[in-house]
Amino acid sequence: MPMFKTPFNGYSVKFSPFYENQLAVATAQNFGILGNGRVHILQLSPNGPISELAAFDTADGVYDVCWSEAHDSLVIAASGDGSVKLYDISLPPTNNPIRSFQEHTREVHAVDYNTVRKDSFLSASWDDTVKLWTVDRNASVRTFKEHAYCVYSAAWNPRHADIFASASGDCTTRIWDVREPGSTMILPAHEFEILTCDWNKYDDCIIATASVDKSIKVWDIRNYRVPIAVLSGHGYAVRKVRFSPHRASAMVSCSYDMTVCMWDYMVEDALIGRYDHHTEFAVGVDMSVLVEGLLASTGWDELVYVWQHGMDPRAP
Repeated sequence: MPMFKTPFNGYSVKFSPFYENQLAVATAQNFGILGNGRVHILQLSPNGPISELAAFDTADGVYDVCWSEAHDSLVIAASGDGSVKLYDISLPPTNNPIRSFQEHTREVHAVDYNTVRKDSFLSASWDDTVKLWTVDRNASVRTFKEHAYCVYSAAWNPRHADIFASASGDCTTRIWDVREPGSTMILPAHEFEILTCDWNKYDDCIIATASVDKSIKVWDIRNYRVPIAVLSGHGYAVRKVRFSPHRASAMVSCSYDMTVCMWDYMVEDALIGRYDHHTEFAVGVDMSVLVEGLLASTGWDELVYVWQHGMDPRAP
């Protein structure tokens, strides 16, 4: 299956919601500690290698990317300098970014676009806050500040335009309704830092969290005293978890143990696939909305892999 070599360490990969052969990748120099960053827009060819459609250089590392759900050429990037940058891939690199939102006081670790209303996006930062933005305004619409430590992830509910979740190093996941003054629910989900969260695409009350404690937990927010599933199998911190857009009980995760794992949280032997193609921390993973079973991952080995579940990512 195809792979692509980036000059910097990979941090995040996202399939386009509009084109099944396009994906965006966030990268950072020197493992994101110091140096530049680059956003890559990659194109898959049916039988050949991955090619680069565009690349945008940044003065600081890029930790996450997401596609606009309203415009097929817009990509949002989370930067180490605290900025959130908006790119239009239909314009030359010299005309980009078309906007830079500068309000966070520390690294922006994650961005997520609203898939329901399609007019707004979230940014999660090491300054302990989440901010709500619209593409056409230079200032954020609102800041959500309750977490006591870095916010590593924010994810919109796929059914409700006003509800999102945030995952933090303070060991909690919070549920928010943007119409309410504060968070509506606090899940003390893990005893160690929570690095990622994601909503089930078929049940708007089911959410997954993953942590430095190596576990993934699945929760029903209608009764969250105990998780409905605890998935163990990673050897180190779980960096990213994503529910499948095609199968209600399936999800994919990646970890500092260098593996990508596929899970079915409804069955007893939940681990249904393990891929060990990365040779450094695996920190970015995604599943295509448009092609069932198509996966992409990236990591600190500077490689982006795209493959079909059940196949060897390294197979030619």
